[in-house]
Amino acid sequence: MRSLRHKISPLRIVVLAGLSLIATRVTAQNPEVQQRLAEVKEASAKNKQELATYTWQEQDTISLKGEVKKQESYQVQMGADGKPVKTPLNAAPTQQQQPPAQAQGRPHGGRLKEKVVENKKEEYKEYADKIGALAHSYVPPDPAKLQQAFQQGNVKLAPGGASNQVQLLITNYLKPNDSMTITFDKSAKAIASLQIGSYLDSPSDAVKMGVQFAKLPEGVNHIANMTLEGVSKQLKVVVENSAYKKM
Repeated sequence: MRSLRHKISPLRIVVLAGLSLIATRVTAQNPEVQQRLAEVKEASAKNKQELATYTWQEQDTISLKGEVKKQESYQVQMGADGKPVKTPLNAAPTQQQQPPAQAQGRPHGGRLKEKVVENKKEEYKEYADKIGALAHSYVPPDPAKLQQAFQQGNVKLAPGGASNQVQLLITNYLKPNDSMTITFDKSAKAIASLQIGSYLDSPSDAVKMGVQFAKLPEGVNHIANMTLEGVSKQLKVVVENSAYKKM
């Protein structure tokens, strides 16, 4: 009876083995991965805090199938919630209402065509806004999400890169099967670039993002330019930031 009382069930053995495997996966991470990730988190949090004291200009260029459709410029600063607040700089003046006689003289087909074109513009603008919002969910990398990815074993060193750089490949960062490659400048202790593969509602609506960073004379690291590509609709948004000023 005593031997039966002290016998461990097979199910318990499996559970304990699984927990041990998870713990080993977290603690046995490459020490360099842990070190570099800590540097990325520290740099990202520091720059986000410093950028909150700046204002800058942003220019967005929207292209559809290689043809530029729209350009917009904004004055930007970080809001209280840590997200960018954009004020249009080149808002188009409100059009005056057309005189009834002139409107009546226009062919019905012409008015219909204008309506179709306007609807198309709204459609791609809405899509551009969606991929822009998605980009801000990834950029800059969130320290808490980076740590979560590390604990789940989803961070590893990627091969390649310059001698003064290290690349971290992160999967399942925000969505299942997404990916983000962070190129980190070891000497400058700053993020140099990001390459992101994600999607909107489903993986079939893929979005590719490329982000390049630069430093201000004061040493603050910021997004110099960002290219967002909605693959299925062949829509591209190029974001360029400049004219940074201390508030």
